[in-house]
Amino acid sequence: MDKLVDDEYIKDLDSAVQELLNKNELRKWTGYVNKVVGLLLEAKLPGAMVGELCNIITDHGDVKPAEVVGFRGDISLLLLLVDGKGVHQGSKIIQTGRPLEVLVGESLLGRILDSFGNPIDGKPLEGNLVPKGLDAVPPEAYGRPRIDTVFSTGVRVIDGLLTLGIGQRIGIFSGSGVGKSTTLGMIARYGDADVNVIALVGERGREVQDFIEVSLGEEGLKKSVVIVATSDQPAMLRVKCLYAATTIAEYFRDQGKNVLLMADSITRLAMSARDVGLSVGEPPTMKGYTPSVFAMLPKILERSGRSKAGAITAIYTVLVEGDDFNEPIADAARGILDGHIILSRSIAARNHYPSVEVLNSVSRLFPDLAVKEHQEAAGFVRNMMATYNNAEDLIAIGAYEKGSDPRIDKAVLLKPVIDSFLQQGIYETTGFEETIKLLTAIYQKAK
Repeated sequence: MDKLVDDEYIKDLDSAVQELLNKNELRKWTGYVNKVVGLLLEAKLPGAMVGELCNIITDHGDVKPAEVVGFRGDISLLLLLVDGKGVHQGSKIIQTGRPLEVLVGESLLGRILDSFGNPIDGKPLEGNLVPKGLDAVPPEAYGRPRIDTVFSTGVRVIDGLLTLGIGQRIGIFSGSGVGKSTTLGMIARYGDADVNVIALVGERGREVQDFIEVSLGEEGLKKSVVIVATSDQPAMLRVKCLYAATTIAEYFRDQGKNVLLMADSITRLAMSARDVGLSVGEPPTMKGYTPSVFAMLPKILERSGRSKAGAITAIYTVLVEGDDFNEPIADAARGILDGHIILSRSIAARNHYPSVEVLNSVSRLFPDLAVKEHQEAAGFVRNMMATYNNAEDLIAIGAYEKGSDPRIDKAVLLKPVIDSFLQQGIYETTGFEETIKLLTAIYQKAK
């Protein structure tokens, strides 16, 4: 019996359908808002997918983007990515059939963007830019190259005692006002990276310009892309800030570049994600954080690191509440990252910057990156710092007599030298080789 339909015809039909799908030209489903609770919308949207971007049309013709975040029976739950002014029951919803995307390309360097990838520096986007979705899977664990090359930050205390590697992920943990942004700015200006991608998540509006002009500076901005979501913006937009920054960093990494991804801060990201989770009815757990927050952290943090094409070295700040370094987000981040740098309020109070608490900080890759002489010198300096700290109270009240303990005598003698090495001006930089020479000189002098 002859075929009713020719095989070539079927192939042509399949090709035409696929082309329509690729161009996203099929008819979109349309629905209407049933309920509005804050920024959470409920609507019937057949075929909606979690993560899909939808547009809500107001009576004034404004377009309000929202993302599908879950379902309750046959009702779709959407969270507005902008303010909900003008949205009401019955507002029209148009599905886009795609997730939120940002434009990526070389011409983003030197630009300041929002979480949608739109410029907020008053200049239009130019150059050859292509859209890329915000969700991506981390590089495969088995296929990741090992981290074996030093990443020079230009900051002596980090390079000398907490050496980082290209592709490492580390956290800077501190309370507010202890110098996180200043330290990030120093690393952005002087770090050994081809491109910086910086996410300011939930930042105060006043501090955005301060960070760009003072901490980052013109020199740092030239090789940077800054993504900003201030604290007054909706929670979903603050969450997307780090996703957009990571997506842009992945683009540059895939071009074979050495990328430095910086985020300030993971705590504000977690707080924003908590707001999202509570809005859709998730149960609160530790300190009110929802389960999705702790599921999100490894997914977004694992996207940085080395791949076969390039590397993303990542520095995430963690704002600890009440200087409690064991609070849930700090504890979760510490378990995921490849080390932690603690900034101390008491050290900052002595006008000692960067205010790194060396003895409680660690880079898990230090033993793999530092040569033997470097390890010995760093170990010696740490021992001298620990010895002085243990005897500091006795020394301060005059209860310690010189000559009672040779190790304490040596620690007292070396303290000004070590402090001089650890302290550094915000516009001062030291190359990695020079840092190791200075560190080794302290060790050799004390022998």
